[in-house]
Order: sequence, then structure tokens, then C-alpha cells
Amino acid sequence: MLQLLTRSRWGRAFLGLLGVIGFVLVWKYAQASNWAPSGTIPDPFILPQALADEWTSGRLLPAITSSLIHYGWGLAIGTFLGFLIGALAASSALIDALHAWLARILRPIPPLAWVVFAIAWFQVSHAGAAFVIAIGVFWVNYFATYSAVSNVDSRFYELARSFGQNGYFRQALQVTLPGAAVGIFSGIRTGIGQAWMTLIAAELLGVPGMGQEMNSAAGVGAYEVVVVYMLIISLVYTLSDTLFGLIEKRVLKWRQF
Repeated sequence: MLQLLTRSRWGRAFLGLLGVIGFVLVWKYAQASNWAPSGTIPDPFILPQALADEWTSGRLLPAITSSLIHYGWGLAIGTFLGFLIGALAASSALIDALHAWLARILRPIPPLAWVVFAIAWFQVSHAGAAFVIAIGVFWVNYFATYSAVSNVDSRFYELARSFGQNGYFRQALQVTLPGAAVGIFSGIRTGIGQAWMTLIAAELLGVPGMGQEMNSAAGVGAYEVVVVYMLIISLVYTLSDTLFGLIEKRVLKWRQF
């Protein structure tokens, strides 16, 4: 019976729903039993009312819109630069050697460590938040692209040359990108989630958006509002990840043959 459930699409959906229900029940028990200091675990059953209150207050949509602005810019800039530099480093021994030490120095620095400079250079603004997000997304895409391009089978390049496909740019379009596409798309998809984690932390320092609303709600003990924004972030991420998954499937449909 269990094997049938785990193998069936609807069976897995049913088990997933059971898991969510079980989590909510444990959550409710923890709240009712005061596992944590009183008032710090919100009642899960008042979340719909908290969501409605945020909607009617006029704070919800502006916060989501504000977050999406610097999220989109940071994701786009970090993804593009990570892909570009990662691809150049993996395909050029000179560029790889020139920046290898620099990458090792900068990589361990967390994106939030750059918040001080983001504020100094861009003030508390969308640009500053996008800058911090871009740094976090950059490294995800850089290493994914670097690894994917480096692992393209050299025999593909030999085959391309035998058919007259010479030159760096021609081989990059005909061999490198198709051969590394799976790894590149994997990095982009990971970056979509990484950007959200960096965004919320950046907004806690004052940039308008969902993170700032969460911080304000926590300051007055409205932890149910914090959870509402957490769930909205999860929903927006799920939608964006699903959309990208459809794009990835369409672009890489050749893998099915």
C-alpha cells in the first residue's frame, strides 16, 4: 500500500498533505503548550485573519512590489555576471589564472558583509539591496557555470573542428553552451532561491519590502504577521521556481530524445 502511494502522483500529493497537516498540529501543540516564551509562537489558525489584516491595511502589496524590484535587479545582474565570468574563466586559461586567487579571497565573504558598503555607496535604496543580492547570486552562478563549462567533453570540440566549426565564439555557441546548458540552468535555478535568502536579510537593515515588514512586526510582538510574510515569500519562490522549471524544460527539451 505504501509503495503504491509513494509511486503514484496523487499518492505522493496525499502523503505531502498529511505531512503538512502533521506539521501544523505539532505547531499548534507547541503554541498551546508554551514550548517557547509566551506569545513567541503564533497560533497557526489565526494566520488567515492576519493575512486579511495585512491586505486591508494596505501594507501587503507595496511590500511585495518593493521586494520584487530589488529582487529582480539583483537576480538578473548576479546571474548574468556569474555566468559571463564563470564561462570566460573556464574557457580561458589566462583569465582563469588571473582571477583564481581573487576568487578565493572574495568567495568566503558573505553577501551581508557588503551591506555596510551598499549603504555607503547607494544609501538605503533598491540599488543597495540589489547590490547585496547580486553578490550572493553571482557566486552560485559563477561556480555552476565554471564547473559545467569545464566538464564539456573535449571530444565535442574535436568533432566540431572536423566539421569546420573553428573560432572561439563559434565553438562557444555550437559546443560549449549546449554542452554546459544543464549545469548552467541548475545554477540559475539555485540562484533564484539564494536571492530570496539574501534579500530578506538585506531588508532587515531598512530597505523597504517584506523583510522590513517582518522586522517591524517582530518589534511589536506580532509574530503571526512575520509568519504571513514568510509564507508569502515561500509562495512567490514556488511560483518563480515553477515558471523557471517550465522554461528550463522547454529550452532543454532535447534531453528527452
